[in-house]
Amino acid sequence: MIIHCTKKLAARLPAVSNEPLTETSPLGSWHANLFIIDRRNCMLFCHDEIRYTLFLPGLRKEDFADLGRWFRELFTASLAYMGMDDNQVRRAELALGPMKFDACTNRSVLGSLNQMRFLLGGCVEEVENVMLLNPLSVNRWLCHYPVSHGKAFWMADEAMMERVAALR
Repeated sequence: MIIHCTKKLAARLPAVSNEPLTETSPLGSWHANLFIIDRRNCMLFCHDEIRYTLFLPGLRKEDFADLGRWFRELFTASLAYMGMDDNQVRRAELALGPMKFDACTNRSVLGSLNQMRFLLGGCVEEVENVMLLNPLSVNRWLCHYPVSHGKAFWMADEAMMERVAALR
């Protein structure tokens, strides 16, 4: 699986390709952006096609070296939180494959990440500190919105559930 990183994030990761990598995961690739809220490193991940979004707060310097593991745990936990069967969650985890990072981004997906960052600001305003937010409930809230491409519309959370359910 490939995570396309912004320049700010790529500077913190140990091995990021400057050349575009070829996706091999049936679940597709993701974009990631690093930003700071309440003096804490926070990340948003956004699926390239479906626009399923994941929020990861409170990263420390040493966490960046193992970002693939953090993403994998967050993704599988979010699927379980949405009520997906344990066997399907395990299949999704296996389908992710090895994590690879590149610095080749898509402006459309980055625009979606910026929209999610704006929506996330509303959640942060309601709490004293970003670390008091439950990332799984924030992820559920961020993913339950309509996405459009051309004349097609879908809900990001439902589309991801369908994609994972289609794994064999």
